[in-house]
Amino acid sequence: MTDTDSDVALMLRVRDGDHKAFRELIERHQRAVINVIHRAIGDAWEAEDLAQRVFIQIYRSVPRYKPTAKFTTWLFTITHNTILNEHRRRARHTAQSLDALAQPDDSDEAGMQVADTRAVDPSREVAERELQERIQTAVQALPEAQRTAVILCRFEGLPYEEIATVLGCSVSAVKSLLHRARETLKVQLRGLY
Repeated sequence: MTDTDSDVALMLRVRDGDHKAFRELIERHQRAVINVIHRAIGDAWEAEDLAQRVFIQIYRSVPRYKPTAKFTTWLFTITHNTILNEHRRRARHTAQSLDALAQPDDSDEAGMQVADTRAVDPSREVAERELQERIQTAVQALPEAQRTAVILCRFEGLPYEEIATVLGCSVSAVKSLLHRARETLKVQLRGLY
């Protein structure tokens, strides 16, 4: 039995009232859902909350579930719609982050700290973190459809056909979205490699 078949079997068990089957589906897919959301919105805490919304929506949709497509296609379609709703909500309710409101603390006694000689080179860690942040920022700046196509293709490994289903477009449109996204990212990330 493939993962797809077992996902469908689990959903059919959930439809019959098997709560353990739903828990297994969550455990199997929650990391991927959180990762997709995190890459789309850039906030790890919010990604976990939104992933919970995705699984609540799935649970509410169980009576209407029909195994006409791969389970992951249906799952990422719901995830995509949740991300779109979050972007709309954020556009309506712009808020200032708590980090931006925090005042610098002048009482730091940095001179009293001793470096850990066993630690990884901090400058290398910082450079890697900055690179990842620049890539994340560049991906987040893409138009919604391009961003979703990149995340599903590059980070989740979905085939073009599934991405097309999630986005509600043709395979050739997915290829075009990915091409335009790659070109934009090349320009935005020029000089990093």
